[in-house]
Amino acid sequence: MRVHFIAIGGSAMHNLAIALHKKGYKVTGSDDEIFEPSRSRLKKHGLLPEKQGWHPENITKDIDAVILGMHARKDNPELQKALDSGIKVYSYPEYLYEQTKDKKRVVIGGSHGKTTITSMVMHVLKTNGIAFDYMVGAQLEGFDTMVSLEEDTEIAVFEGDEYLSSPIDLSPKFLWYKPHVALLSGIAWDHINVFPTWENYLEQFDKFAETIRTGGTLVYYEGDPELVKIAAKQGQRLRVEPYSALPFSVEKGKTTIHFEGKDHELNIFGEHNIQNINGARLVCKELGIKDHDFFAAMQSFKGAAKRLQLLQSSDTCNIYLDFAHSPSKLKATTEAVKSQFSDRELFACMELHTFSSLNKKFLPHYKGTMQAADRAFVFFNPEVLEHKQLPPITKDEVAKAFDHPNLTVFTDSSELITELKNIEWKERNLLIMTSGNFSGVDIKKLAEELINK
Repeated sequence: MRVHFIAIGGSAMHNLAIALHKKGYKVTGSDDEIFEPSRSRLKKHGLLPEKQGWHPENITKDIDAVILGMHARKDNPELQKALDSGIKVYSYPEYLYEQTKDKKRVVIGGSHGKTTITSMVMHVLKTNGIAFDYMVGAQLEGFDTMVSLEEDTEIAVFEGDEYLSSPIDLSPKFLWYKPHVALLSGIAWDHINVFPTWENYLEQFDKFAETIRTGGTLVYYEGDPELVKIAAKQGQRLRVEPYSALPFSVEKGKTTIHFEGKDHELNIFGEHNIQNINGARLVCKELGIKDHDFFAAMQSFKGAAKRLQLLQSSDTCNIYLDFAHSPSKLKATTEAVKSQFSDRELFACMELHTFSSLNKKFLPHYKGTMQAADRAFVFFNPEVLEHKQLPPITKDEVAKAFDHPNLTVFTDSSELITELKNIEWKERNLLIMTSGNFSGVDIKKLAEELINK
């Protein structure tokens, strides 16, 4: 098989390219910009395009399939030539389905927690010696890539994203997978550039539930009223399994789950993660994993990259990095760190970076989301607003939206870094939340500098 990737540098795209290369496919690709770590990883496998840009001559008659990434535009010259030549063009979720259509598919969806729950399921399966295909949205300890596809596996575990599949396929990615086992962790409005109303966004999860194979299983968080409604609709067609947080306690910064008379100490924390663990347990049960084997594996689970990732620590300070950017994620993550270390002050720092978060109409949804923090910092770059063609916002508008009594808003990342470096980090924790990098900040290096000052 020969497969060509248009926009090969994307996070999911380059991982899929590597997975197919490892499977023995002949893989080529193109992109007009490729950043780290995609660049180094593609180069390592001999897949980095020789020259940047779009080149129609890349599309030749011996190509069996083209995989189109979201970064490309509808008028991409390579795409146009592929369509004109009659070559089948796939989105990457469509191609993942094509590769796993004869396997038992597990899909983890929801507005928050899906990467973490997918990571938990993957960790437990691997620890228990079960081979499987996968696609997950973060780098995990013990896994070389974020996508793996093998010939001799019987299970495929996918993180189910509700964002669009490709520039010519405007359906949500997770509608392609048609799972036998699915989990929904919760629904909180996001991606307002694509789903302009709450009702429109909610509809996508209804559609997803309809794609679960008849006779399959839907695991859902019972604390979300919308998921309760979806489960009720599917109750005759599917087996529905509700979940909530398991009993747990926190002592000296360590979280322990109490389940059926036994204690299981964890490396991760936060009530939201305790919910996630119970959801992952039910999914793993569907795959034949017994509870005692599940918890034994979970005790060595350290989390996914950028999901409450401990960057640096000392006896009196921990610095965490989290991908949180939407209101629900921000609130859950901030509360998790504060409740885990209630005897320390919490400084929470977040970047408004996504289309939704920078939208003036969406800003009020952030009200109260950082209340658990003793001090809060919010950064946004006005140039990003211009790039996304959004109306400008002011520091005052951001401050009013968050409504935090001890909040500072920054539009210059160097001023924010100076502020952080001037703080004495004893008996204080720092939580950094972003889906970006504060306009070019080396966050890991910053954490090291702060802890060693």
